[in-house]
Amino acid sequence: MKTVKQLLHEKGHKVTTISPEASIFDAMQLMAANNIGALLVMRDDKLVGILTERDFSRKSYLLDKPVKDTLAEEIMTRQIVYVGLDDTNEDCMALITEMRVRHLPVVNEGKVIGLLSIGDLVKDTILEHQFVIKQLERYIYDTPEI
Repeated sequence: MKTVKQLLHEKGHKVTTISPEASIFDAMQLMAANNIGALLVMRDDKLVGILTERDFSRKSYLLDKPVKDTLAEEIMTRQIVYVGLDDTNEDCMALITEMRVRHLPVVNEGKVIGLLSIGDLVKDTILEHQFVIKQLERYIYDTPEI
């Protein structure tokens, strides 16, 4: 099972952020432009929330305000679930399942250094299973890999 450190090494450390004072309109444009489903909401270098497509779809209509007049801080999730570099894929999957979230910021020494999505974790799990299957097939059939 890979650690978060290994997963980030493969995926990269790019994190797309937005300020709490940005409009939801700007946030949705940023997500669309980067083909992502979440933005970390940062004030200076401090993580203050996470804004996801789910937040937008479930919370923004309750405010009954135009998206250009709604701020990220009005609908962002403030209770942030995060992981560290030594956590494993399995730890992350358990946390995602238990907390019912789809994105996990990676924090090291108090700083955000990455973001993992449920898609990243599932992809890694599938690749690991495929590797194990190939190894078992090689063992059973004793055929060299081509």
